[in-house]
Amino acid sequence: MAPSKVTSPVLCPCYYIVSGGLVLNHKLLKLEAGLYLVATPLGSARDITLRALDILASADVLAAEDTRTCRKLLDIHSIPLKGRRIKAYHDHSKASHREQLLNHISEGRSVAYVSDAGTPLIADPGYQLVHDARRSEIAVFSAPGPTACIAALTIAGLPTDQFHFAGFLPPQTIGRRKQLVELMSLPATIVLYESPKRLNALLADIKSVGGNERQVAVCRELTKKFENVQIGGVEKLLSYYEKKPARGEIVVLIAAGKEVQINELDLEAELQSAMQTLRVKDAADAVAGAFGLPRRDIYQIALKIQRRNKIN
Repeated sequence: MAPSKVTSPVLCPCYYIVSGGLVLNHKLLKLEAGLYLVATPLGSARDITLRALDILASADVLAAEDTRTCRKLLDIHSIPLKGRRIKAYHDHSKASHREQLLNHISEGRSVAYVSDAGTPLIADPGYQLVHDARRSEIAVFSAPGPTACIAALTIAGLPTDQFHFAGFLPPQTIGRRKQLVELMSLPATIVLYESPKRLNALLADIKSVGGNERQVAVCRELTKKFENVQIGGVEKLLSYYEKKPARGEIVVLIAAGKEVQINELDLEAELQSAMQTLRVKDAADAVAGAFGLPRRDIYQIALKIQRRNKIN
């Protein structure tokens, strides 16, 4: 007998009929008191793990970054609330909200926490909740699963033997470039998150700090219907997204730079260009980071250029 799904969510919300028997989508467990961090799908609802479904079905208390998103996920997987309320917990939650959740655990209950998508704490809320739980010697458990940075690394085609996840960079140009200077000098693939409206500005700063040919991958809408990955030199990608503005959730990966040889005239030209938009020290940092040269030496050359410009 071929497997067939039970279509009535009222009569049987979480069963499949297989060869005359019943198989659960999830099972109810007696969970130990503690905080359960549950990873949820990035886009495709079927990417959730069986253990995550078990915890969401069994936890005494549910908490979520967005209660509506959590409720939709439960509905998709036919997990009933059974009188439970989903408590909101996000970056703007007060300390009293954390205390309420931790008090539930202290009283012997299990609390499951989910962010909007992916793994809690990874560029998502939850750090302070876990920090306070550990300080109170409360058990914390992970139900691992999807996370956008790892998904992007696996499909982008850039080296994965060493990588550095930096999350979201500062939205302002000066702060963003300053951090890029430090990051792009690392011998590792850099992984960033960015919003569509700031993607072009980020790519322009990567070009300014690392040169036209620094290899970049832009991974957009991972696991969703319109998933798209663009890979190439940063100048090429910047041109692409200036013509076709990006939408959706974005992960940007920057390949480690290669050692280059540059003569003093080229170096001065790079400094002159950087000093048009940055302070002398920041321009020196950017150029030094881009070419892997000592910052002190480049700063002295930048000061020399500044004095020359004032005379002229």
